[in-house]
Amino acid sequence: MRRSRAAATHLASIGVEPRIGDLRSDAGKLISRDTRVVIACQSADGHDVEAYRAAYVETTAAMLRAVSALPLSRFVYVGSTGVLGRDDGGDVDEAGPPVPASPTGQVLLEAERVVLDAAGGGLPACIVRPSGLYGPGRYGIVDRVRSGRLGLGPGDDAWMNFCHREDAVRAVLGAVDRGRTGAIYHASDAEPARRREVITWIARRLGLPAPQAPPHDTPPRRGSNRRVLSARTRRELAFRLAFPSFREGLAVSPRSVWEPALP
Repeated sequence: MRRSRAAATHLASIGVEPRIGDLRSDAGKLISRDTRVVIACQSADGHDVEAYRAAYVETTAAMLRAVSALPLSRFVYVGSTGVLGRDDGGDVDEAGPPVPASPTGQVLLEAERVVLDAAGGGLPACIVRPSGLYGPGRYGIVDRVRSGRLGLGPGDDAWMNFCHREDAVRAVLGAVDRGRTGAIYHASDAEPARRREVITWIARRLGLPAPQAPPHDTPPRRGSNRRVLSARTRRELAFRLAFPSFREGLAVSPRSVWEPALP
């Protein structure tokens, strides 16, 4: 399902019949009565709280109302590890308490609670939280190192967490087939890495010296710093990672990803 006809063109080109409309207002019309599985993987059309609330809280609530009387086998809500917050470098597993560090993170947590409330009422719903998605069409981390926007300097000891898109799909499909009602799963690889390690590895692959972070008049905000653990998810959903770390995932990226940027 897509909001616009233009956005649905790709789905039609690969043999998927798209349904076009706004789920927030038309979920009851868009979701067929014979639906048995829902994967809620919507995205916001902006970065502010209002856009997040519309996309994640209101749209999810509308979908849950629309499917409440259907004999669903699974409702999988695809959220974000952005709900975890935390900047102390500690480990966070699937049972760890979410402590959002931003207003949009608070909205994401609100959406999770809507899903968990539905699960508590008997709907077979669960949550998958991907972290740091990369893969086909998503190689921004390489571009940031190439351009020097991501460089060594203050805060480069912080942990980064990644998940290749292919492994995120494995996690979501595992949740469809084997997820527990009310469960929270982490779609994250097995080897969180320090930011300096990521920068150095990518720069070496690009054939460039590791860039230094540009100077700041004031120290930059540290941001999140935690190790997202996902071993429990992989055991329970019975799947193996194709790309255990960012190294394996980026190593198979297209040659064009590593070519010098055009002037």
